[in-house]
Amino acid sequence: MRKTARGFARAASPQPDDVELFRAEMRGVRPAAPVNRVEPWRPRPSPVPTQRLRDERAVLDELARLGPDGDDTELEDDSLFLRPGLPREILRKLKRTHWVIQEQLDLHGLTAEPAAIETAAFLADCKRRGLRCVRIIHGKGLGSRGREPVLKRRIRRLLMRRDEVLAFVEPHAIHGGGGAVVVLLEA
Repeated sequence: MRKTARGFARAASPQPDDVELFRAEMRGVRPAAPVNRVEPWRPRPSPVPTQRLRDERAVLDELARLGPDGDDTELEDDSLFLRPGLPREILRKLKRTHWVIQEQLDLHGLTAEPAAIETAAFLADCKRRGLRCVRIIHGKGLGSRGREPVLKRRIRRLLMRRDEVLAFVEPHAIHGGGGAVVVLLEA
């Protein structure tokens, strides 16, 4: 470093002998060959939505605590339901499968409690995924004691209590008839 007249330090320019000395030392030097191996890399695991899982688990626990329905009164017409304030045209369209059935849940072989929990989980999943029209197959109750449709009444009552359910109808026989229900969910 050399000092200028004003006192600032300035880098010394390389002397010709320094440049020649550097070139002489570097003669014959080649770049290093690339390493013939892959650096280890793993994709990061997707994040776990712990809060959503806790919320869904809380809903399912609350539903399980509700226990069996104490309301054994017969509904005068449990084959259809429409949230108050909505046009009846929705029921006609739903019965004629105007909307594509995007997902379905089959409850065959389940008893009342597990079926209610599965239905609640299914509805929560459909809401999260933004599905509009789904089918729940509960069966006709031919395998239950007294051949009474236990799941049919239980599931339909549960659907009436759910805020995300706008309407449901018993579909035509080709889509399940009395053993299923087509549900319209809010978007």
